[in-house]
Amino acid sequence: MEAVNRYQVSADILSEFLEVAIHGILYNRSLYPHGVFQRRKKYNVPIQVCLHPDVTIYISRIVESCKILLETGEIEKIVIIILSSDNFTPLERFSFEIAHNVSHNKTSDEYLFEMEASLRSFLLKLTVCDAMLKPLPEDCTWTVHIHTRDSAVGKIEEKQTKDFPWIEAEESQTVLKDPLLVPLRAMKSDYFKLQLFVEETGEKGQMI
Repeated sequence: MEAVNRYQVSADILSEFLEVAIHGILYNRSLYPHGVFQRRKKYNVPIQVCLHPDVTIYISRIVESCKILLETGEIEKIVIIILSSDNFTPLERFSFEIAHNVSHNKTSDEYLFEMEASLRSFLLKLTVCDAMLKPLPEDCTWTVHIHTRDSAVGKIEEKQTKDFPWIEAEESQTVLKDPLLVPLRAMKSDYFKLQLFVEETGEKGQMI
C-alpha cells in the first residue's frame, strides 16, 4: 500500500476513534450531565455519546479539521484539555500522541481486526480513568489543542474552514502546575503508533 493511502487509512481510523474518545472523556469526567448522553456501541464495547446538538457539532468540526492534517501526517499530538471555569486554568490534559508508519508496503492486518482490538482497549481504559484521577471542581470547561509539524502552518491556513478556524493556543492553557502523569495505553500497528496518557495538575485538590 502506498504511503499516501496509508495516511488516508490512518486518518479515517484515527478521526473516527478520536470522535468516540472525546465523547467518552466528556462523559467519564462529568463535564456535562450524564442525562444528555446515550449509550451506544463501538468496536464491540459500550460507549457514551453526547446528544446535545451544540456539543455534537463542535466535536464533529474538531474531528473534520484534524482529519485534514492527519491525511498528510502533519499532526503529532491531539490534546483534550479540561479547564477551570473561573480563570481557565488547565486541570487535566488527555494527550493522544500519533506517529505514522509508512515504511512498509505490506500489512499483516489487512482487515484491521488487530487494530480494532487495540482501539477497543483504549476505549475500555478511558472508561476506568475516572478511578485513576482526582475529582474535578464543578462547572469545568474544555478545549482541544493540536501539535503539528512546522510545515503544517500553511496547510492549516489553506484548508481550515472559515467557521472553524484554528488559532495559536494561549500559553496559560498549555502548562499544568506540578503535573502528575498517568499513562493509559499504547499501541503499534502497521499504519501508526498511538500513545494515550493523561496529566493532572497537583493543585487540583485545592480547587474542590
